[in-house]
Amino acid sequence: MRPTEKSVYDQAGEGPLLVVLSGPSGVGKDSVLRKLKELGHNWHFTVTATTRSQRPGEEDGIDYMFLDRDSFNQKVREGDFLECAEVYGNWYGVPRDQVASALDKGLNVIIKADVQGAATIKKAVPDAVFIFLMPPSPEELERRLRERKTETTPDLELRIRTAMDELYQLPLFDYVVVNDHLESAVHRIDAIVTAEKCRIPSRRVHL
Repeated sequence: MRPTEKSVYDQAGEGPLLVVLSGPSGVGKDSVLRKLKELGHNWHFTVTATTRSQRPGEEDGIDYMFLDRDSFNQKVREGDFLECAEVYGNWYGVPRDQVASALDKGLNVIIKADVQGAATIKKAVPDAVFIFLMPPSPEELERRLRERKTETTPDLELRIRTAMDELYQLPLFDYVVVNDHLESAVHRIDAIVTAEKCRIPSRRVHL
């Protein structure tokens, strides 16, 4: 049966995307997100809630929503997070209302998530776009983690081991972008979003 004109245009409709950017600790997710914001696109960048301590230079409500454990647990009980997980002894959660509100406005939404969080979101929202940010090499990833100097030696060694294990989670994702050069990685992610907006049939995100 020949499709109707309306059904053809329904398939080609440009609905808002939910993009999940993930990858191992130290791969450069925050740097990539900062550069993506500089592109000036009408995108919503979700601010993750966390119980970890605020680091020098970080702004509450901009880099993260910093919460104490009681406040975080209250939000968990009320179902306020699209996904939440404990990572390296601290809790992280993606606020559901932020994502839903931006999608309702027709905005593409970008979530930064660790690999565990990305897997949880994929179960809840399979039509999201999942991008794995990958280091040029395991050796380079370890170098970046050591140079950050944000963890004690035992915590650093745990992060390195976990990061190496996460490199094997590639089959979970739709795309992989190697962060060998920051500007190039940002442009590749921008190109992925552009291509997905032209996809047939278009993705339909439902929370």
